[in-house]
Amino acid sequence: MEIDPLPNGSGSNAATGPETAATTTAITVTSNTAPSSKLSHLTESLKLEHQFLRVPFEHFKKTIRTNHRTVEKEVSAVISSVTDVADSDEISKDDAILSLTSLVSRLQGIKRKLEEGSHAENLQAHRCRARLDHLDSADAENLSEWNNVRLKRVLVDYMSRMSYYDSAMKLAESSNIQELVDIDVFQEAKKVIDGLRNQEVGPALAWCADNKSRLKKSKSKFEFQLRLQEFVELVRAENYMRAISYARRYLSPWGATHLKEFQRVMATLAVRSHTECAKYKVLFEPKQWDFLVDQFKQEFCRLYGMTLEPLLLTYLQAGLSALKTPYCYEDDCTKEDPLSQDSFRKLAMPLPYSKQHHSKLVCYITKELMDTENPPQVLPNGYVYSTKALKEMAEKNNGKITCPRTGLVCSYSDLVKAYIS
Repeated sequence: MEIDPLPNGSGSNAATGPETAATTTAITVTSNTAPSSKLSHLTESLKLEHQFLRVPFEHFKKTIRTNHRTVEKEVSAVISSVTDVADSDEISKDDAILSLTSLVSRLQGIKRKLEEGSHAENLQAHRCRARLDHLDSADAENLSEWNNVRLKRVLVDYMSRMSYYDSAMKLAESSNIQELVDIDVFQEAKKVIDGLRNQEVGPALAWCADNKSRLKKSKSKFEFQLRLQEFVELVRAENYMRAISYARRYLSPWGATHLKEFQRVMATLAVRSHTECAKYKVLFEPKQWDFLVDQFKQEFCRLYGMTLEPLLLTYLQAGLSALKTPYCYEDDCTKEDPLSQDSFRKLAMPLPYSKQHHSKLVCYITKELMDTENPPQVLPNGYVYSTKALKEMAEKNNGKITCPRTGLVCSYSDLVKAYIS
């Protein structure tokens, strides 16, 4: 799928990594206030396994919805055919036999689709059960082995996001963790991304149709942006009459909610693709396709409850932040220190220092400093916000908290408290 990691130190989303890293580190580093036993650390760590369970569960629900729509459509067609035959007063014996034969064949096809759908649902349900069993198997005695499996899962996640599917599959098979990883989910996304990079919106529109209800619920603009780009391509090809027909059919329904964007793109019929006006010229630039790729990655991750960054990057940032001190950047830093290497120093540059050096964390929501009086809290998906911001959000929504980055909904009791000095 090649979901690229966000660049460190640029933009509000980029701050997510260091923020999460510093707080996650604060949870795991032993201090006077943080839990010190292995079991307590394991309990806190399991609360961050949100993506591990959310992805197969969402895939399971999607499979059920797809199978339901398919069967409902086929059954409706069969009932309609039976009604037409029953209402026909002048039908010969041969036509009746032919119609019945056709219905039997269609019913057999429905039976086959039901069996295939049931098999797919059982596989998804089994995968969800395997992950629950895996989390349930974690205890203080096998913590080292369990963390080793987690590392392999993280590596497979990274390889899948970077489109190294063969390597990801081999690692999963050699480690016997096929049911604990989501390679097939990323392969599904790769088809859409490859289509957009080839300047084809067909696969992306098909994906939007399959997930129409979920995208509508989240008020996504992705389908509208795809339609806009398809309209622009018709204008670029100087196929103006077809572009007008396309706008009437596919863009006009969005006019009530996205009027300004609709008006702007319709103006391209007058200014044409060779315009020098910056406001409209940008619509014809190739980077618009890159924007659609980035937008799809965000919608895809939101749909499955994934983090935008690879898990490997998040864990790496957490580890580097825990090790980072001013001493690491001095000339006499020991070679045993990972941050003595230039590559690690470069990665750790935008990250805060470890908590012993009073790193400063700023809440994404309130933009206020998080300290001992306003400590950070970690959501099950790993994102960090200040206690003040989350309390205010919970009070306004009957104890429920909605992550502004991923849309995750959880209760205040689901939070993991972080400690900083």
